[in-house]
Amino acid sequence: MTTGCTIAVAFLLAGSMFSSLWAQSYPNKPIRFILPMAPGGAVDILGRIIGSKYAERLGQPFVPENRPGAGGNVGLEFAAKARPDGYTLVLGNPGLATSPSLYKKLNFDPIKDFAPISLIAQVPLVLIVHPSLPVKSVKELVEYAKANPGKLNYGSTGIGSVTHLANELLKTLTQIDTVHVPYKSAGPALIGLLSGEVGTQVLTTTAAISQIQTGKVRALAVLSDRRAPSLPNVPTAKEAGIDNWEVTIWYGILAPAGTPRDIINQLNAEWIKIAAMPDTVEKMQNAGGAEPLSDTPEHFSEFIKTETDRWAKVIKGANLKIN
Repeated sequence: MTTGCTIAVAFLLAGSMFSSLWAQSYPNKPIRFILPMAPGGAVDILGRIIGSKYAERLGQPFVPENRPGAGGNVGLEFAAKARPDGYTLVLGNPGLATSPSLYKKLNFDPIKDFAPISLIAQVPLVLIVHPSLPVKSVKELVEYAKANPGKLNYGSTGIGSVTHLANELLKTLTQIDTVHVPYKSAGPALIGLLSGEVGTQVLTTTAAISQIQTGKVRALAVLSDRRAPSLPNVPTAKEAGIDNWEVTIWYGILAPAGTPRDIINQLNAEWIKIAAMPDTVEKMQNAGGAEPLSDTPEHFSEFIKTETDRWAKVIKGANLKIN
């Protein structure tokens, strides 16, 4: 019995030493970085900035690989099923939290199949309205919508997008009845608002700021916990009287579940240093107004769970499904 215990302990110690040695030599070859969206978009641009900074720090190339499809789920599924050795990573976004409720069939589990490393950035959203709409605050918008049930249209960047769900969350919080008009992207959505096809919508501050500054649209609130530096006179949703309406487009880096913890910790520690670099901040802000973030793997994991639960209630309440 004693001999058996000794052998078992020896194996455990050997495994621990092997894991430690493996992590010490990591990385010793290029790292595949899955970007689950098409080239040219925010995920692609941010991913290449992140990859280049990691490559500088780690001394190995971060090879970006675009795998778009099914709202990002094609790339996420590929990454989830990759070998958990630290040489395949993926850039996730809110789709990790919304897909389980939106899609009837998902070939991966966003919580169980990934090892979160860190949140890396967020892009603030802003509620804007057409100038002809007789409202100058969120409170007035809610009152107008209640007085005109089913008559106010709102635009979004697509069914199940964050800009869509943000409006559905507002409907839940305020019990208003508005009509969704989905567009394919931010550009057409903004055109729809400028033309008066829709009266209101939520967009990123970057997409909306020039129209706000020229008075072509009116900004009522930013959906973050603090005012946007680019829109200092626009109140937060909470300041505007709506609690629990904080919605941002966030991004985070993940590895397949089972990736050695030493590697997860190493990648997390490097990102914390990268996120604090002035040139990282500048590059991210220039790439769509992204604000760098960093946190622990544990916090990022809990964040995904919280977001998943939060959006599940909104999606169920709105009866949304994507085949």
